[in-house]
Amino acid sequence: MRVLLDTSAYSAFKRGHPEILERIRIAKRVCLNTVVLAELLQGFLAGRHEARNRRELAEFLEAPRVEFLALGRETAERFVAIHRTLRAAGTPLPVHDLWIAASAMEHGLRVLTLDAHYLKIPQILADHIGP
Repeated sequence: MRVLLDTSAYSAFKRGHPEILERIRIAKRVCLNTVVLAELLQGFLAGRHEARNRRELAEFLEAPRVEFLALGRETAERFVAIHRTLRAAGTPLPVHDLWIAASAMEHGLRVLTLDAHYLKIPQILADHIGP
């Protein structure tokens, strides 16, 4: 299994959430993308442990099974497809999460998340783990 962590899943991982830890442990590939990185860095700035959080994230990104995914033209095409589908269904979602979903769609990854709204996106597979 290959997964794309959203911000909530990475945060739960750092808090030691047992189900998230297990999913990451068994994953063949664990990915983060530009949007997740930006959300994490923004959160680090708001917290009291920015340096430690940045160091731990850098170590995580250096792990052999972890891959960083940049967003590009193909991601944008998938973003548009997902947005169009959700708009037609009257199901708006946060824009950052649409980018995360588009990245997952592009790379054929499951989104690992604590946010149930990913389940409303028909173009992706999401593993929603309750808090």
